[in-house]
Formats: sequence, structure tokens, C-alpha cells
Amino acid sequence: MKLRLHFVVDPMGWLCISMVFGIWLYNTFFIPKLVLLPHYIEGHIPWAIVVCYYIASGLCLAALFRASTADPGRLPVDPKIPHSEREHWELCNKCNLMRPKRSHHCSRCGHCVRKMDHHCPWINNCVGEDNHWLFLQLCFYTQVLSLFTLVLDFCQYYYFQPLTGLDQEKFTTRHELALMRVSTLMGLMMFGGMSSLFYTQMAGILSDTTTIEKMAQFSNEVYGSKKSWQWALTEVCGTRWKLLWLIPLRSRQPIQASHHFRTHV
Repeated sequence: MKLRLHFVVDPMGWLCISMVFGIWLYNTFFIPKLVLLPHYIEGHIPWAIVVCYYIASGLCLAALFRASTADPGRLPVDPKIPHSEREHWELCNKCNLMRPKRSHHCSRCGHCVRKMDHHCPWINNCVGEDNHWLFLQLCFYTQVLSLFTLVLDFCQYYYFQPLTGLDQEKFTTRHELALMRVSTLMGLMMFGGMSSLFYTQMAGILSDTTTIEKMAQFSNEVYGSKKSWQWALTEVCGTRWKLLWLIPLRSRQPIQASHHFRTHV
């Protein structure tokens, strides 16, 4: 499996993605230390809950890394355009390069991206044809991890039995209330924001309309009829195997021939 890395030189984007990573690190470190591991050691929760939490956390981090470093569909300087597809290409008036229709020039990155949805500062990358599926995974796994965190925070106060082996001299024990409140606040913000974003992204995929096209009130009827949800997600994720739709550590293969210039992530 060959995964090509793509980095955007943008200090503001580095700051945003560092904040996202910090939130992930906070919940991945403090929630197990305050809730999961102590209650598991005392036999209040099964080992499967601990394993599931770390799996969700790992998949969330993998999706973040892949979405931020995968090539979104950057066009080469000298693309080879088949003669039969030239009518589906146009000249970009910003970089003066040929590009497929529905591509967009990102002023932040300085190049054109195939079927660009938007530029996301939180992953410091564009969301385009080749990494849209990874951005969708990031939204999904962030929802899962945030919901998992909120449930554990709730159970810590209203469901789990009191811990008997607490050491009151430890920092995490003395400041548990503050740490848990911060975790709950971040969980609510992340779950609410990611749920809204995931819904809008799914709506755009199912209607075959990008965020940029929606903002421009673009009609997707120019490019064909509506597709079934299975086929729409198959094209975005690059595989017919539905289980692989959830796996970030793989490459994407274009499913069908189209007028878009294609490469692998």
C-alpha cells in the first residue's frame, strides 16, 4: 500500500490542527486516567469498553493524520488530457493551467483541486476528490469518540460505583472535577459541531454537490441524475467493500471512468 504525503505550508493551519490534536490528546490521556483504567482495575467495567475506547481514539487520530496529509486531488502542471475529454476541461484564470470542470483554485494552497469541496483549516488541507472520504471518516470517528467521552463523563458521576483506591495527594484526583468539566465541554462542542458537519457532508455527497457549488447555487443536474446512496459513497470512498469505507489506512481507487483527472491517494 503506497500512501503519498501532502503537506500545506500554512502557519494558521498548523495552529488549528495543533488545537485539534491537543483536544484529542487531552481526552485520550485524561479520560482513561480518571475513568476507564481506575474503574477497570476495580472491576466496575469490562475490558471490552477500554479496548473500544482506544480503538475509537486510534481511528480518530489515523483519520486526522490521513485527511491532513493526503493529496486532495492537486492537478499536475502539465496534465495529459485525452482528446475525447477536452470538452470537459477548462482554463483556470488564476494559475493559467487546464483543469477538469468542477475543479476549484484554492487561494490558501495556491493550486487547483479536483472537485474541491472546501479548504478546512482544522486539517490544514483542502477537501477534494481524493481525500473527501478521509474527511468524512474524521467527522464520523470524532463523533464516536466525543459521544464515548460524554457517556463516560456522565457515568463517572451518576452510574459508576465510587472508587476505593483513590490517592487524594495525586493531582488528577484533587482536580478531577475541573478536568472532567473541561472534557465534558470539549465533548459537547466536538459532538455538536461534527454532527452538523457530517450531516452537511453526507447531504452534499448524496446530492453530488460540493460546498463551493452550494454556495454558488450550482445545479448538479448539469452533471447527471441523482445516484443511490450506496453508489455515491462507493465513488467517494473508492471501493465497493462497505467495511473498507471505515478504514483510513488504505489507498483510494477511482471506481468508474470519468472526465476527472485521476490519481491515487
